[in-house]
Amino acid sequence: MHSLARSPEPLGPLTGVGVIVTRPARQAAGLTRQLAALGATPIVFPAIVILPPADRAPLDAVHATLDQYDIAIFVSANAVEYGVPAPETWPAKLLALAPGPGTAAALAATGIAEARIPASTFDSAGLLALPELRDVAGKRVVIFRGEGGRADLGDTLRERGATVTYLECYRRAAPATGAAGLSEVLREGRAHALTLTSSEGLDNLCALLAAGDLERLRRVPAFVPHPRIAEHARTLGFVPVETGGADAGLIAGLLEWFGRYPLS
Repeated sequence: MHSLARSPEPLGPLTGVGVIVTRPARQAAGLTRQLAALGATPIVFPAIVILPPADRAPLDAVHATLDQYDIAIFVSANAVEYGVPAPETWPAKLLALAPGPGTAAALAATGIAEARIPASTFDSAGLLALPELRDVAGKRVVIFRGEGGRADLGDTLRERGATVTYLECYRRAAPATGAAGLSEVLREGRAHALTLTSSEGLDNLCALLAAGDLERLRRVPAFVPHPRIAEHARTLGFVPVETGGADAGLIAGLLEWFGRYPLS
């Protein structure tokens, strides 16, 4: 009996490309799966560790009075994970807003469906352009965010007449495990792309890596979803490649780059 030889699996468009994924551990899973499906080799190195707040009392107090608010804004998937209340306590009249599809999907997974997202840029400017935030005079808005978050969104809403409560429901920390594994990858030339989703994560990388390894990392194109992160990367000596959004934008940017500049 003759056996049939199996055809080799088709190569993906990113086959052989080592991509450093710096998202916090839980948020890295989706991007990692997409990269692997395209043939890339994900190199997962969370550059930020996400922790719950040191004091939960403010969070519990807001959860107990959610029915007094008109609009709730979750600035990230982390804000959803650490700040969302039990779904059965969510007031039916409370409008949920998210800066992009990833955060909206995280809300939907908790049972809070139909969160509004911007039609244009997936950031604070996009949120502020939403019809629901144009006329907010007399409305109460709660913004779920991390410690030390930017104030632009709340400042603008206050100027428009809203009463704004910031609720810091998580905190960020630098990795405590060191960067030996990432250093090895860089020295062996197995990293061909860097993905960055925060300026703080890039700062942590720069602080963790020895000078020689940091110089190797600077030679790798850095794919970033926002002009603010791109500008910060540029000031630190990196070559940023700006994409049109978070995971989907990063994937599109990688496909375009390595379609144009394939690995030799």
